[in-house]
Amino acid sequence: MTHGTRVWVALAAVYVIWGSTYLGIELAGETIPPLFAVGTRFVAAGLLMAALTAWRRGPRALRVRPVELAAAALVGVLLPGANAILFVAERHVATGLSALIIGAVPLWIVLLRTLTGDRPPLGAIAGVLVGFGGLALLVRPGGGAPLWALLLVVASSLLWALGSFLSARLPLPRDAFAATAYEMLAGGAILLPIGALATHPHLGAVSARSGFGWVYLVTFGSVVGYTAYVWLLDNAPLGTVATYAYVNPVVAIGLGALVLHESLTWTIGVGAALVLACVALVVRRETPPPEAEAMAAGAAAPRDRPGLQLRTPTDAAARGDSVA
Repeated sequence: MTHGTRVWVALAAVYVIWGSTYLGIELAGETIPPLFAVGTRFVAAGLLMAALTAWRRGPRALRVRPVELAAAALVGVLLPGANAILFVAERHVATGLSALIIGAVPLWIVLLRTLTGDRPPLGAIAGVLVGFGGLALLVRPGGGAPLWALLLVVASSLLWALGSFLSARLPLPRDAFAATAYEMLAGGAILLPIGALATHPHLGAVSARSGFGWVYLVTFGSVVGYTAYVWLLDNAPLGTVATYAYVNPVVAIGLGALVLHESLTWTIGVGAALVLACVALVVRRETPPPEAEAMAAGAAAPRDRPGLQLRTPTDAAARGDSVA
């Protein structure tokens, strides 16, 4: 297999897997209480990621300074927390619509950069303004879901953007896999007892569909998809890798229509077109120059370089989107 073919295979994996995690969340949440599902998911995924890191890079990769562990824990609270909110909201909001609202994460990050004194390109700022107009169409009252549930998805998107924004400025472990393992373990450790105490889950009530969704989120969403993403950061231009930010919602919409028979209205279509077009504009405007793309990105390079940090709450492991 040529290098170019490997890039496209990995890119297709990120497109499909992270786009399908919205469906996985919907299936898992059918019979598993949301907070319990999220807590167990990230504890399991964190343990798998830690084991994978120790196997691939040696146990020394998991050794981190206390300040790095604290930073990873903070980001871990924000990103799995965003995913927990999404789990709750998707009981009332269609997966495709949720994916479109979450797809606005790059717009929120540009806004956060502007509020903290950074100066994104004018084209990116214009994209944010138009994109939020599309977001308003998606979240309008009577938009096919309760307003409070739609606002929860918006809160999930904003929380994810905040976690991604801070991850570029905190002293996280330089090994991307180790950092993600600690982030997921921290978030899961906080959410699991809350979910267990608040919902009193009964494992005997879990359906096969929900069990499949949960396992898919742990294995494919949090481990396989993330591994493909990190490989892409080291082997493909960042502008190419970043296209997942506006392909994932399209995949989520297609799967929602095929599997869950979700329907789309013309207002959702217009809002989707505005949001995705503006996300594409922002991603293109924020793509680092060729000399930066040539760097060995891993996870450390994007953190050391100011700019747009893209993650998607479909994956808690995305270091660049996923809590997905």
